[in-house]
Amino acid sequence: MDLSNIPFATTDWSTVSTTEHPGETGIATWRTVDLGCVRVRRVDYSANYKSDHWCKRGHILFVLEGELVTELEDGRVFTLSAGMSYQVQHDGEAHRSETQTGAKLFIVD
Repeated sequence: MDLSNIPFATTDWSTVSTTEHPGETGIATWRTVDLGCVRVRRVDYSANYKSDHWCKRGHILFVLEGELVTELEDGRVFTLSAGMSYQVQHDGEAHRSETQTGAKLFIVD
C-alpha cells in the first residue's frame, strides 16, 4: 500500500454512493473512495452474509459494529467483534468472512 500523493481530505460516508455485492448468502454493501494507490471502504454485511470467494488482497480491516468470523484457507478461524481489527498482506493468507448478525466494517486496501 503506497500512501504517497494523497492530499488531505475528509469523507462524509453518508454521501458516498453504494454498490451491492452478493455473497454466497446475504449482501455486502460498499461505500468506496478510490484514491488510485489505495481503496478506502465502509462495508456493511447483512445478517447471514457469507463470502462467495477466497480473497488474496491485502487489507487492514476494522470492525465498527457487529461480529465477523474470518476463516483462512488453512482452516484457522478468527472471530472479531466491534473494536477489533486484522491485517493481512497482499497475496498472503487467503481469507473469507461471514457473519450471522451483520457487521459494519472500515477497510483500507
